Amino acid sequence: MRFRFAAAAFAAAALLAGTIVHADQLDDIKKKGQLVVGVLGTDEPATFIDPKTREIIGYEVDLVNAIGKKIGVKPVLKQIAVAARIPELQQGHVDLIAAGLTHNKERESQIDFSLTTFVTGQKAIVKKDSGITEVPQLAGKKVLTIRGGTQEPNIKKAVPGAEVVTFDTSQQAFQALQQGKGVGYVDDEAALLNSYAKLGPQRAQYVVLKQNLSTEALAIGIRKGETRLKKVVDDTLRELETSGEAEKIFFKWYGPKTKSGFETRSFKIETDKIDG
Repeated sequence: MRFRFAAAAFAAAALLAGTIVHADQLDDIKKKGQLVVGVLGTDEPATFIDPKTREIIGYEVDLVNAIGKKIGVKPVLKQIAVAARIPELQQGHVDLIAAGLTHNKERESQIDFSLTTFVTGQKAIVKKDSGITEVPQLAGKKVLTIRGGTQEPNIKKAVPGAEVVTFDTSQQAFQALQQGKGVGYVDDEAALLNSYAKLGPQRAQYVVLKQNLSTEALAIGIRKGETRLKKVVDDTLRELETSGEAEKIFFKWYGPKTKSGFETRSFKIETDKIDG
């Protein structure tokens, strides 16, 4: 009798343990009815605050909305700092990161990534009267950028002699350039071109250097080991690409009629691309 009771208890415990093991983040998202996504909200046109509605909009927001629709839940956008992106995901404060996140090998040990959602180059903008026309000329000069991203290490790799000064947001870094606190400002091309466009007539005082400091493959960040959630995210992105909707979303935010002014789309959402 005791043996039967113990066996039954063991079976119940095993069943419970199996349930705990197999429960995953996708189930939790469906249960709570929300997909909490970490975004920057300061990275136009990827994620930024609409001055009219005060809502966060942008390229990455449109992708996230499609993922939420696929899962059958409402996306909830949470603003986070660049340096806090991976910790927020690892600690379970957000379900995904859609915040200008570069997919590289170093970060693969910390989190998983979706298919590549955007490919961009990092560029530098300088004041025209600085006399700087090429990236190597930034050596020995103060170069401004955002803290916690790949910009800082990429500057140090491309221009070892540069003095890198970082700020919490790209707006702060670009404003510091205007205030003469540095000779150059580095950011992802699209974000940099948006800042450049906002200068209006003052654009004549600045020049965007042609050479890329690096090429970045951006992706959506997913907590390590959440294979079912990753599959839903990747399936959604593939469907957007196949239907042509991904290209429409790109040109909506980055096309010829926008501040970024891209005439073509140089990538497709189809493969994982990792830098060195």
